[in-house]
Amino acid sequence: MAEEQIQEQNGPMILADNLVKIYKTAELEVLALQGLDLTVEKGELLAIIGNSGSGKSTFLNMLGGLDTPSAGKLFVDGKNLFTMTEKQLVKYKRDTVGFVWQNNARNLLPYLSALENVMTPMHFSSEKQKKERALELLDLVGMSHKKTSRLNQLSGGEQQRIAIAIALANAPKLLLADEPTGSVDRKTADFILDVFRRLNRELGQTIVIVTHDVALSKQVQRVVAIRDGKFSSERVLKEHYSLNLDEAAANWQEDETQEEFAIIDRAGRVQIPRQLLDEAGVEGNKLRMGLVDGKIVLEKQ
Repeated sequence: MAEEQIQEQNGPMILADNLVKIYKTAELEVLALQGLDLTVEKGELLAIIGNSGSGKSTFLNMLGGLDTPSAGKLFVDGKNLFTMTEKQLVKYKRDTVGFVWQNNARNLLPYLSALENVMTPMHFSSEKQKKERALELLDLVGMSHKKTSRLNQLSGGEQQRIAIAIALANAPKLLLADEPTGSVDRKTADFILDVFRRLNRELGQTIVIVTHDVALSKQVQRVVAIRDGKFSSERVLKEHYSLNLDEAAANWQEDETQEEFAIIDRAGRVQIPRQLLDEAGVEGNKLRMGLVDGKIVLEKQ
């Protein structure tokens, strides 16, 4: 209990420490997360990238309270996800996290209007309060003019913007988005990213986005790459781009907007991308290592 209280008072929004997830069947075990470490501060906008099967969706589901870790530590907003009862977990999913799915069928009820969809998860005391809050959120995502529309009357991008409003219905501390621009065109994707950035900048909303969208990830202040169940590298937006996020002249698809850093785990290990090893002509699993003029140098045998 003392550890939880310390986390709640002084800790970050997310603290994952040596996190492990093993999926077991009758015939095999799959190690989805292999000692993952990550800290996300309150008010941060973070993107997670990685190939299919790397573990990023598993981690997102854990943050959302939809999956349970096998080992390690996981705190969100000071809450220990390892020790929650079923009742606490229900309250956590209702009040602490909001989820935006790539599949809009999971976000919206087709027989309700946009306004009714946003009102549905709310637990305010009166219908009037719910409606006022829902209208505010629809306006925030630029969809107040579609408040009476149903799912089949909305484009994919419009549905996704309403899904963001639904995820914000109960003012969650943490907003999670799973491939939020995966099924929309570039213009709509840019608008959705702008909504996330405004939420982060103006409201201080903590947001974690899992994405394959290169242009999106290049416009985020901090990006972590996950490979084989561990975070292998971190990218940070260069100062020029950080100060000019809305600069129309920037080519977010092709410009090198971020600096990349390797992540050293608690045992001093670094993951080297296969592409770099291939470019260096490295074969096998051995490298020479040395310190030259203050730089760590790796050489093939």
